[in-house]
Amino acid sequence: MDSIIDLDRYPLDRVGSPRWTALVDASKAGLAADGMFNLEGFLLPGVAERAVAEIRPVMDARSHEHRRSHNIYFKPSIPELPEDHPALRKVETISHTVCADQISDSTILQVYEYGPLIRFLAAAMDKPILHAMQDPLARANVMSYRDGEALNWHFDRSEFTTTLLLQSPERGGDFEYRTDLRSDSDPNYAGVARLLEGRDPEARIMKVKPGTLNVFRGKNTAHRVTTVRGNRDRMIAVFSYYERPGVMFSAEERLGFYGRAA
Repeated sequence: MDSIIDLDRYPLDRVGSPRWTALVDASKAGLAADGMFNLEGFLLPGVAERAVAEIRPVMDARSHEHRRSHNIYFKPSIPELPEDHPALRKVETISHTVCADQISDSTILQVYEYGPLIRFLAAAMDKPILHAMQDPLARANVMSYRDGEALNWHFDRSEFTTTLLLQSPERGGDFEYRTDLRSDSDPNYAGVARLLEGRDPEARIMKVKPGTLNVFRGKNTAHRVTTVRGNRDRMIAVFSYYERPGVMFSAEERLGFYGRAA
């Protein structure tokens, strides 16, 4: 793994060492302050480009196009809101997905399954243990956004999301977010409406470089990827880890996300 990850800068393999502990502490501080942390240069120079070259043939020929009109909640309705409430404004998401079973020998899966990375993420998130997902499709995905496509405003279902940016587009494709827009006790529908109308001064845009690992707490922080422009797509790996072993998607979930059940 020392030819893929910059283990000198990010000593994931030296659990309990002073530098490992400092990295965990800095990551926890980032989560507390901003709801995320970034490990820029996580991949060694040239590795992101190599990963893209491995995935490109599958992405071009066999990826699943996911096109969806949705509200920020990915729900058909919210019982306490009228259908025309501005917090339920419809947006469109378009992306292309490659599943783990399509890239079984890839650099991306080597990173996803790397035990020291999983142990580090558990420590940074104050979890006793994390497990790689068992689902052969969903465990690690690579998403592509092409010219005119975007991942629109939403809240995540999971507590944390772990991503690894592989390629930036020529223009656009920025990560925009609004930290703690809601809470578990306050849905803040008025604030959600302001964000969707472009009137929230606390929305922030973050430009991420390829090779950066990002861990993001997106359950109550609204976020999106702005529209991609140009001939080069935005390509990002999404890693799924859980506190319990053996997690699988249902056949219905696989059909919804990937267009196939197996």
